[in-house]
Amino acid sequence: MAVTPDAAELEALFAELAANISKPGATDITIQEVVNPDFVITSVLSPTKGTATMLDARSLRWDILELGVTASESAALEFLVRHVGQQSGTKLVNQSITYSDREGNLVSFPKPAVTVECEIVVHPEPCPQPVELTVEGCRDSVLVDLGDVELASQGRIIQMDVTIKNVCPGKRVALAAILTEVDQNGMEHQRGMKAMTIPAHDSPTCRDVLVKCVKFVLPEDLSVSGGAMCSPRKLKARFLANNIDTDYRCCESVFTL
Repeated sequence: MAVTPDAAELEALFAELAANISKPGATDITIQEVVNPDFVITSVLSPTKGTATMLDARSLRWDILELGVTASESAALEFLVRHVGQQSGTKLVNQSITYSDREGNLVSFPKPAVTVECEIVVHPEPCPQPVELTVEGCRDSVLVDLGDVELASQGRIIQMDVTIKNVCPGKRVALAAILTEVDQNGMEHQRGMKAMTIPAHDSPTCRDVLVKCVKFVLPEDLSVSGGAMCSPRKLKARFLANNIDTDYRCCESVFTL
């Protein structure tokens, strides 16, 4: 609402409003967009009107000579971004968008957001440090001592067999294997646990069941023996077992086999 003291100022106010309403679209349009640091622009497609240029990895510029001068008109620009951040979640794509034209129009832009699920990436082996060497011109061969190279990611694989005694026919067995390593002070350190289902057998009577090749990976960087790769490592293995299936039923219970 506008309040004026006299008719002359009121007339001037409406003249200014009429001038704004009758603006002939927009000319010499420039739009500059900067994406957030968690994203980089990988490519910019050709817009439906004007020209678009990628300024650097995170910004672009879109120039349009005129838009909506003679009739209602729209324009669109598509570009592709890649997420380079380390955190998951819903993130705004744009850090900023600036707009300008010769007529001084005011423009509002949407705020697109994407939901990002980051993978957990582990690099257990660092890249080796290079050793520089030079081969002189007209030389067919060169003899260079590049020093020592150590074996990477060493370790051992523990493979165990166990026999479950007196397993009745028609009953599955739940089996757990627990592995620990003993240090020089007799303290145990966890090295792994596995739980597995042993299928039921159909022999007419109870019998022993041999479970073969229960494997554990034992990386050398976990060693508490205090020695080199060829030093002995003292381990302890424990097994737990129980029947899964039973013919016992509580009066009020219902079970699915």
